[in-house]
Amino acid sequence: MAVTYKDYYAILGVPRTATEDEIRKAFRKKARELHPDVNKSPGAEERYKELNEAYEVLKDPEKRKKYDTLGANWRQGEPFTPPPGWEVSGMPFGEGAGGFDFSDFFRTIFGEMGGFPEERSYRRTVRRPRKGEDQEAEIEVSLEEAARGTTRHISLETPSGRREYDVIIPRGVSEGTKIRLAGQGSPGQNGGPPGDLYLKVRLKKDPRFTVDCHNLKTTLDLAPWEAALGCEVQVQTLDGTVTLRVPPGISSGQTLRLKDKGLPTRGGSVGDLLVTVRIVTPKNLTEKERDLWKALAASSSFEPRKP
Repeated sequence: MAVTYKDYYAILGVPRTATEDEIRKAFRKKARELHPDVNKSPGAEERYKELNEAYEVLKDPEKRKKYDTLGANWRQGEPFTPPPGWEVSGMPFGEGAGGFDFSDFFRTIFGEMGGFPEERSYRRTVRRPRKGEDQEAEIEVSLEEAARGTTRHISLETPSGRREYDVIIPRGVSEGTKIRLAGQGSPGQNGGPPGDLYLKVRLKKDPRFTVDCHNLKTTLDLAPWEAALGCEVQVQTLDGTVTLRVPPGISSGQTLRLKDKGLPTRGGSVGDLLVTVRIVTPKNLTEKERDLWKALAASSSFEPRKP
């Protein structure tokens, strides 16, 4: 009986001199690519069975030795007639005791071997319930919402269409925090549970502040005389305005700290508001102002460039 020759080395993509370890690694790599749970392309399942058959032969030293006696001159897909003495005693070619449906070529050489572990494992796992994939989206949160917590009604486009959610934004979220909506991801497979939806927090840009971890930063403009004499000024915070006392003689670039006026943490502590001073000089002076500045310059002993 003529059957089709199968080049098991070519199927696994290894040379005939390959070691057992090389054969095992090649099989695992191709099995991941062709497994029907992963690869849905036409013919993938058939190639997966053929790959298992090749591995069944080449991983076993006795089967490999018998297969190698056929010689290296055959080519994949060529008609193959077994030499005398290769028939399975008492069993016509292509028939056997059941189990995995090996190719006629395999049964011609080795008889009916039954299923092997890789294929039996596949048959069991195909119907196993699988959890759906998790999904991720972004949600923009204002600094006030991050500081106090809130509930937000949002609308998102999902694989199953547009959906509405009421999202609890806990107090103390920060940039990159993920809010989990259990069971709102992709549907499960084979009766498995759905995945989860994760909302990744992005803090909304605020013209008043920049965010440094849980601290907030802002800039305070002062007139030269305010910086020299000291003053009290109103400064914005997330809780409203507060009075900040500026000490006399402060310089541009110095930072004043308002404790606990930043963003809260999930642990309960609160960051600070860091106020950086910037001294601003008037650009358009009146004659009187110019005279006063000249008089100050003439009478002052201050030398800003002296160490």
